[in-house]
Amino acid sequence: MSADFLNSNYLLISFHKIIRKIHLWLGLTCGLIASFSGLTGSLYVWQPEIAALLNPELLRVENIEQINDSIILNSASTLIEAHNDSINKVFLPYREQKTISLLFNNGKTHYYHPVNNTFLGEKSTSIKFFENLLSVHRTLGIPKFGKYIIGTSAVVFFLLLLTSGIYIWWKIYARKLRKGFRIKWKSKKRKFNFDLHKVLGIYFITPLFVISFTGAYFTYNTTYKEALKLFDKREQVSDYSEKSIINESLTLNEYLLDQNNDYAIRAIYFPQEKTDGYKIRYIKDRFIQSGLRKTKEVVLNANGTAITSSDYDIDANSLRIAAQFYPIHIGEIMGLTGRLLVFISGFIPLILFVTGLRIFLSKKK
Repeated sequence: MSADFLNSNYLLISFHKIIRKIHLWLGLTCGLIASFSGLTGSLYVWQPEIAALLNPELLRVENIEQINDSIILNSASTLIEAHNDSINKVFLPYREQKTISLLFNNGKTHYYHPVNNTFLGEKSTSIKFFENLLSVHRTLGIPKFGKYIIGTSAVVFFLLLLTSGIYIWWKIYARKLRKGFRIKWKSKKRKFNFDLHKVLGIYFITPLFVISFTGAYFTYNTTYKEALKLFDKREQVSDYSEKSIINESLTLNEYLLDQNNDYAIRAIYFPQEKTDGYKIRYIKDRFIQSGLRKTKEVVLNANGTAITSSDYDIDANSLRIAAQFYPIHIGEIMGLTGRLLVFISGFIPLILFVTGLRIFLSKKK
């Protein structure tokens, strides 16, 4: 047997050991963070339904789909005129919220009926709970640095942990694929634990990869958008430093009442400084639907000039793709089926962490 063959064989064995070590230690560290993200994300998937169920007096309006958008806009305009000096943000009916809400500068949020402007109440404990849940899901509740812990762990999860897992699975079952997809339910605990780890890992490899890949976007969105510019066509404007002027000298009220048939206003952000303008965000569909997410954003400068800062219909491909990361991440792009898949997938990292830990401990014994 030649020395070259022995050396290459030794290097190959060493490489296998390194991959296994990477998978082990990343699973015990990054896997723990992924387990937390998965559990909190799974619960948040059903936030619209749970929040509406617990807060019907604040969020529900019967037959909201039949109410003309001009009526909702008129109601919003009236509320803005009444509270203009103290408003920070205005949220029109969107997703689970069928009412109009005003976020005031003092931090309080009030809800109003979208037709008759009746005051419905203040933000409830359950609504605050889901807001805090989303914050913890994205930042671990750690100011400034938390989002980088979550974002980096998501990158490590799909880039190293999942790929090393596929490699290990393939090396074991490349010549006996059926065994790689089977669980022996009547086997001993140690064997059953191993089977559960390998089967759940391989069956959920795609949804876990997609969820972690899209999840990292919310931390590193600038990097993602730069990378996505590879999909832009030369004639497309990918940099919105050159913004298109729509009209001159419009007040917020005039712009609000100028109904847009293609998009619905979902939020209005008020200026924080005298030199700032209003930011108006639009959505193609007010309520949860499957399919692509199409948005638009308009800025009203302090002098009243209306400027389009983004519009799905004319956006570069990179921005159009980036707009889909949220509905893909939460499963809404595939409707109820997608949300159910994301919900189930959220529990898988925890199961993989526990079974992986048991494999590690059994080997130590």
